[in-house]
Amino acid sequence: MRVAIIGGGAAGFFAAIHVKKNYPHSEVIIFEKSKKLLSKVKISGGGRCNVTNGCSSISQLSKAYPRGEKQLKKAFHIFNNHHIMEWFEKRNVPLVIQEDNCVFPQSQNSQSIIDCFLSESKKLGITIKIDHGIKNIQKINNQLQLIFNKENNTPPIFDKVIIAIGGVPKRKNLEWLEELGHQIKNPVPSLFTFNMPQESVTELMGIVVENVVAHIQGTKLKADGPLLITHWGMSGPAILKLSAFGARILEEKNYTFKIQVNWVHIQNHEIILNDLKNIIQEHPKKLLSNYRPYLLPERLWFYLLKKCNVSQNKKWEELGKKGLHQLINILSHDIYSVQGKTTFKEEFVTCGGISLESINSKTMQSKVCENLYFTGEVLDIDGITGGYNFQAAWTTAFIAAQLK
Repeated sequence: MRVAIIGGGAAGFFAAIHVKKNYPHSEVIIFEKSKKLLSKVKISGGGRCNVTNGCSSISQLSKAYPRGEKQLKKAFHIFNNHHIMEWFEKRNVPLVIQEDNCVFPQSQNSQSIIDCFLSESKKLGITIKIDHGIKNIQKINNQLQLIFNKENNTPPIFDKVIIAIGGVPKRKNLEWLEELGHQIKNPVPSLFTFNMPQESVTELMGIVVENVVAHIQGTKLKADGPLLITHWGMSGPAILKLSAFGARILEEKNYTFKIQVNWVHIQNHEIILNDLKNIIQEHPKKLLSNYRPYLLPERLWFYLLKKCNVSQNKKWEELGKKGLHQLINILSHDIYSVQGKTTFKEEFVTCGGISLESINSKTMQSKVCENLYFTGEVLDIDGITGGYNFQAAWTTAFIAAQLK
């Protein structure tokens, strides 16, 4: 049996390795369009490679996917985050689980993951061909013929083909798969940070608030977690979650909208009012500048006071009803204008791709083209930040490699 893997990234290598394990006598060839293998693995997680997430349950794991949750929930029963951790550990790549559940190689270097894949592929006798960009696939009886951009010889024919080309930002680059009869979900960016060119909050760049609630006005989109203020706007897990779950909505808004930030993660205004009244009772003579509620970062607290026109030189007992109302409002209801987005680090993730309606999610085989399989981000599956996108790649590759 001849098997072609289109794409030399995380999903491609993982699929190739498992095809060879499952079918030791098969000929397996990875075709990569560029001159570099595993390039996204190399840069991911700031060059450390966040291989998966350490969360404990399948239910929790699958909730991290704005698209693909239902299909992955079933797939994770076959191969999940605990399986991939065990897989790497068995191949002498020890891993560490951080406090935030992100899982990295102990070496803190993505090269450990790359070396593991390359040595495993070599050991199994997998052929790798770089500089082979795919142009087309043609059905010939039960087999598939691959037409490459740089074709000098007769196009090769394979019994099975696994597509692992990663996220494709432009729809036109998926037309060759659409021609075979697959439905395409329009690709749009996911996982991006928010630009706020008109907002002075950017002067606070570098400040992290550990637990906020962020809400996009006029939508049901809401997320919590750490928020990072940057020199262009806002980032951090809370913002990235919003960008992932709101990928399509925010694209429709042309990335121009208002975001509401609750800096103290308390939705009930009565609780905030009582907390502030307690401060007035216990520290009446203290200046607002000398006593910060909720241990807010000092620069942020001064900024919020200025924004709601409350003098930091006031004593807490001098706040009055109006001042209290202004503080409650700014702590729980602070509003900023977003105009545009920025890619998160060097990682781009796309929402969209091959519609899951065109795939048998139990086998990852195409419903419209026999012996053609899909894995990884080319599918309309994407996760929030924290190792989830790699986990989707490992899981779908493991299932596709069974070639059922």
